[in-house]
This record gives sequence, C-alpha cells and structure tokens, in this order.
Amino acid sequence: MQISVVIATYQRQALLRKCLKALQQQLLNKDCFEVIVVSDGPDEISADVVVEFEDGNRFRYLSLAEKRGPAAARNFGWLNARAPLIAFTDDDTLPNENWLNHLLGRADVSKPQAFTGRVIVPRFERPTDYELNTAGLETADFVTANCACTKAALIACGGFDERFSMAWREDSDLEFKLLQQNIPITKVDNAIVVHPVRAAKWGTSIDEQKKTLFNALLYKKFPKIYRERIQPKPPYLYYGILIALVTFLTGWVIGMPRTEIFGGIIWLLLTTFLVVKRLKQTSLKPAHILEMVYTSMLIPHLSLYWQWYGAIKYRTILP
Repeated sequence: MQISVVIATYQRQALLRKCLKALQQQLLNKDCFEVIVVSDGPDEISADVVVEFEDGNRFRYLSLAEKRGPAAARNFGWLNARAPLIAFTDDDTLPNENWLNHLLGRADVSKPQAFTGRVIVPRFERPTDYELNTAGLETADFVTANCACTKAALIACGGFDERFSMAWREDSDLEFKLLQQNIPITKVDNAIVVHPVRAAKWGTSIDEQKKTLFNALLYKKFPKIYRERIQPKPPYLYYGILIALVTFLTGWVIGMPRTEIFGGIIWLLLTTFLVVKRLKQTSLKPAHILEMVYTSMLIPHLSLYWQWYGAIKYRTILP
C-alpha cells in the first residue's frame, strides 16, 4: 500500500458516488492505494454507497460517533490509513485518472513532505456569484480538494485543528502549520482534480457568512501569514456600510434629518458599490441581480457579526 485517499463526507450520496467512481478509474495498480470515506457522524446512506465499491477492503467506510466537522473526520481517516502518503479530496470532486500517479511520482515517504495539486472548476463565462467563489479554489495555494501529505508531515504538525468545525480555513491552518514546521509544500500541476459547482439555493451567500467566525481563530494562530495570504487588511467596506447604517438609524431615532439623510445616502452608495463589484464578473440574469442586491444589504452586517463572534469566542482581536 503506497497511498491512502481520505474523503470526509456526510449524507451526500450522489456526489460521493461520482467521486468514488472517478477514484475507481485510477491508472494505478489497485493494490497500491486505498480509499477511506469518513462520515462526519452516523450516516447509513454514505455507508451503503461505499459498499457498492467494495473491492478487497480497498474502499473503506469509517464514521465519527457524532458530528464534529470535516477536520475531525479527516484526522480520523489519516490516523486509520495504511499507507505512508495520504491524499485528501472532497466528496464533490472528480479526480483525474492519473491523479494518484502524479502525487506518488513526487513523494519521498521517508520525509515530511506535502503536495498541492491543480483544481479545475468548470463554469460559464458569466458564472453566478456562488460559482465564482467556488472557482477561487483554482488559485488557492493549498486546499483539501486536492492535496497530499506524508504521514511524517501530518504527525509533525499535528494534523487538522478540529476547532475548525466547518469546512472553512481548516486547510489554510494545515498549510500554515506545515510552513511553520519548514515542511516543503510542492506544487504538482499535473495532479488534477475537477471540482464541479454544486447546486446552491437562492441567497446561499447569507448562510455562508457564519463560516467567517473561523477567520478569527486562524488570525489568532497565524497573524502575520494571515495578513500575507488571506486578508491583507480589515474589511473596510463592510465597516463603512455598517457605520453608515448606524448613522442613518441614529438620525432617524433622535430626530436629526440631516444626519439621517447623510447616513442613508452613504449607506446606499456603499451598498450599490458592493452590488456592482459582485456583478462585475458574474451573471446578469434578473434573478441573479435581485439576489446580489438582497444579499449585499445583509452580508456586511452578518460577516462582521460572525467575525466579532469568533474574536470573542477565541479571545483574539478582530482580523
């Protein structure tokens, strides 16, 4: 056994099945790799999918006793892996048939090493805002959709930090720990994983804001690298929108028309700027424009709320 693939999942059987079919087509001797599917909590649906691919215990299903997040699921997976090289991908990806071959070709499993492959996100010329955000995986330095680490590297840096209980920033945290330990991260461009964009409900970007609470945790752990690689400066536009709204409401409540009008105009201008910015490279279909207008009125306030929540929870300053 040369390489183990770890996939965190939870009740997404259609996506998982497609991912496992792609892994089944790897141009690598079947005795050289295993696939470990780890459910983030009891999940009979995913267990049944893995059974479909049983092949001499090469496709294995593991489950956490309760939901703890993808970071915990991945830790459980690599700790139970039989190979010295661990590849990570997500249940909504389609690894290229030579994915594992290219990773293995660059690895020296006797040393702490890490690798990051190439992610391709198919999309239209004018994607939705959600599709464009997903496409950010193509330019990210290190993502769990396509990366690999030797077991020696994972042991040296302690694996994933399980405090990242949602699918957000846990991969950056692992990357930063690898850098901190001076463990080399090698880019393998021909190790390709395709990441189709999942169907998303209207206004999904509002729900996504909760994830920003983990920005505070990552910033607390790695303030310098966070500023260099994640967010060079605080979200001043969001703060401006919030201050303008507070100014408007203050003027309205205490009966100061000029303050109310000033705050309202600034809020409208900054919110319009945000809408235009989000529409600049995205779909101009009426439903999408309406979604951008609606969500842009809420996102700055929700994003800042969750970042403040994270700063309080993790006892750090705001990122």
